[in-house]
Amino acid sequence: MEELVRFGVSINPLLLEKFDRLIKKKGYPSRSEALRDLIRDHLVEEEWESDDTEVVGTVTLIYDHHSSNLLQLLNDIQHDYHPLIVSTLHVHLDHHNCLEVLVLKGSASASRQIASRLISMKGIKHGKLTITSTGKHL
Repeated sequence: MEELVRFGVSINPLLLEKFDRLIKKKGYPSRSEALRDLIRDHLVEEEWESDDTEVVGTVTLIYDHHSSNLLQLLNDIQHDYHPLIVSTLHVHLDHHNCLEVLVLKGSASASRQIASRLISMKGIKHGKLTITSTGKHL
């Protein structure tokens, strides 16, 4: 296990009270773990802002599978980016609506690019890109 370093933080009492309520609500065992998580979150954000950084993530799409030509276009785009796509999940939500989740691993710029192409397609009701770190640098 890594050595831990203790340091002091000066903070406004009202802000600390709000922070304590938040960490209790989220189930953190201590302020230290909550702070470590916040720091890691910001480091991950910084990491995936760089275009060349290798990231992992998901693109989540909701769409009506009856939309004209949409399935073919989705399939074509996924084939264009096949080295980036690790896995896909397709769920039939009801008679019309489908959920598709693509798991990505590759550069941050390529991940943003495929997500933009997919999410902006006519017939996509909602789409979201979620990127995180591969964990190598945390």
